Amino acid sequence: MGDCRPLGFLLGLPFALLALILSLVGAVVWIIGTVLSCLCPCCICFASLANFAMDLVKLPVKTMRCFIRQIPC
Repeated sequence: MGDCRPLGFLLGLPFALLALILSLVGAVVWIIGTVLSCLCPCCICFASLANFAMDLVKLPVKTMRCFIRQIPC
């Protein structure tokens, strides 16, 4: 089956759902941070806030990969 590890996927699913909710919050924060950084480019903190929000958006994928890697075949 190659890299298919269904047990790791099933164990990581609740955590990935929680991370999905956080990623939706991150998407909203990213949009707000991007708009604010366009309005006032002198404020560098809004750009870092937008970068942090992008990390939150990528969180579900990172969470699932982590759980899948932890379970041996």
